[in-house]
Amino acid sequence: MQSRSVSDGEVCICALNGTMNLLGKKWVLFTINSIGSRGSIRFRDLYSELKGVSPSTLSGILRQLESAGLVERRSFAEIPPRVEYSLTSNGRELQRAIIPLLAWAGKQDSYREKLGSCRPQDFVKVTMSAAPFKS
Repeated sequence: MQSRSVSDGEVCICALNGTMNLLGKKWVLFTINSIGSRGSIRFRDLYSELKGVSPSTLSGILRQLESAGLVERRSFAEIPPRVEYSLTSNGRELQRAIIPLLAWAGKQDSYREKLGSCRPQDFVKVTMSAAPFKS
């Protein structure tokens, strides 16, 4: 079997299997964007920003993103204990890649029309200030 490289202008879609298992989860893209827009964020602030996610779901997502190498968890030896989350370099690269997707999805009306309207808790901030994705 002949090996192909990304420099050939082709990418094996097999790589999407594991990636989509993680990124396809409901709150993952919003979580990555929210952490990236803040640089570093505490759990309670992230939880407040992502209206509608449960604490247990958010905890699970953060653990998965950390094990995937997209998010870094830093614990501080303080009283009370403090934990902050930030994106790794791979996480920042992913954030730059998903911002256009989030912006595009926000312009689509078909899903919103099916719902009738978006509730205030269905909105999250999408930060467009990240540099465009570079391949």
